[in-house]
Amino acid sequence: MKSNTRRSLSGEFVAHDLGNGAWRLTRSAPSADVFLQGAEADAAEVLRSPVGDLEVEWRGGAVALTLRAAERQRTIRGQNAIVHEPQAHLYDALPLVSFDAAAKRFWRRVFRLARVPGGRYLLRVLARRS
Repeated sequence: MKSNTRRSLSGEFVAHDLGNGAWRLTRSAPSADVFLQGAEADAAEVLRSPVGDLEVEWRGGAVALTLRAAERQRTIRGQNAIVHEPQAHLYDALPLVSFDAAAKRFWRRVFRLARVPGGRYLLRVLARRS
């Protein structure tokens, strides 16, 4: 038996109609986007009004989006939903490479030379020599 997956998001969401049953619900602070695909036909009347808290529940091959606004609760069904919440400091803990001034100057020269007609051949010859 498959378990249902749920995600609750709070805050004020603004809905944008993307056409063909696709919607984008955007929250500004903290930033989040919910992309809904294959929404029901009556979703337009629900999403045109301001949307408060929402809950996304994935059920097998479908999704249920429950919206709460002005003490009302409505559920919209769709084919799929994607929740995008950008993380500000996601890559801070990773040991990513950073270039110093000399390395930047080297790569800038290499790419400049590669743009010159015949520059790739010259780079190939120089690479073989070293």
